[in-house]
Amino acid sequence: MKKARKEYIQSCEVSEVVSVTLGGYPQKIAIEGKKRELPVVICLHGGPGSPVPFSVGARGLFPEWTDEAVMVYWDQLGCGINNCKIDNSFSVDSFVEMTCDLVKEIKNRFPQNKVYLFGISWGSALALKAALKIPDSLDGAFCYGQLLKNDFFSEEILKAFSSAPKKVQREIEEIVKTGSDCEYKILDKNLKKRSKYLSKYTDGFINKKGEPIKIGEIAKGLLSSPDYRFRDFMAVVKNGYRGNESLVREVLTIDLAKDLCDIRIPYLIIQGDTDLVTLTKTVCEAVQNCGNENVSCKVVKDSGHMPSMAAMVEVLEALTEFIK
Repeated sequence: MKKARKEYIQSCEVSEVVSVTLGGYPQKIAIEGKKRELPVVICLHGGPGSPVPFSVGARGLFPEWTDEAVMVYWDQLGCGINNCKIDNSFSVDSFVEMTCDLVKEIKNRFPQNKVYLFGISWGSALALKAALKIPDSLDGAFCYGQLLKNDFFSEEILKAFSSAPKKVQREIEEIVKTGSDCEYKILDKNLKKRSKYLSKYTDGFINKKGEPIKIGEIAKGLLSSPDYRFRDFMAVVKNGYRGNESLVREVLTIDLAKDLCDIRIPYLIIQGDTDLVTLTKTVCEAVQNCGNENVSCKVVKDSGHMPSMAAMVEVLEALTEFIK
């Protein structure tokens, strides 16, 4: 661990890894903030099962965030430091229950602080559902790459590959035609191929014009974390979600657009303008149609589903605006 990181951790009024019980399962979370009285931001990562960039192994890595808020990093059950097998008995609601338990745990530890949720992709679905279930325990939520409904097999996806090689276009057409109601081995293969082609031939996952976040530096930071073992680092990618079918199929049938109408707390959605994993067009239309003044949307130029550096700046600015 670098000396500067160690010194920063020591300078924080709160910087620790603690054990909690969420949804009936013992788990570990990291809590870090320069000042204890700062508002609390609970991070809900993407995936399911992808605790990057904000994970339990990230203490001391993001002073620009922890100078502004007490950050709560949670490797959701089944990955990272909380790795275990996620079998098909787990549902979206299982993780919503854990999210609500985490909010309650944080409220008990910081009863005087404002508490916000910050969801990325899959984590945004948890943020939305938790905001509906326990609005009185939250002061707001902000999300990047909002998961509202399945657009994985839409006409928009076909259009996005109009400049790709004909062979790729035919494969994407076949994937869209096959849809999600097929044998899981076929579905899994199609989803992986679709993701690969999105990254290679479109700006839907990573926008090639925008400055990318420094994944290499984050990975080095996790490797040198005071809280991660090597097996925790490996479980950031290869973890208990491998082979899980139930969550994948449930996510592909999810439709949360109407839930935006019932949000009672400030809820900001930030989208990359070229996002094709959670279609920005779909999200913007849902926000406009919900007629809820609590819900707003901001689109960041030259950013895909993976947030660019500019998008992360926008998210951090959203946090500071919420605090104000």
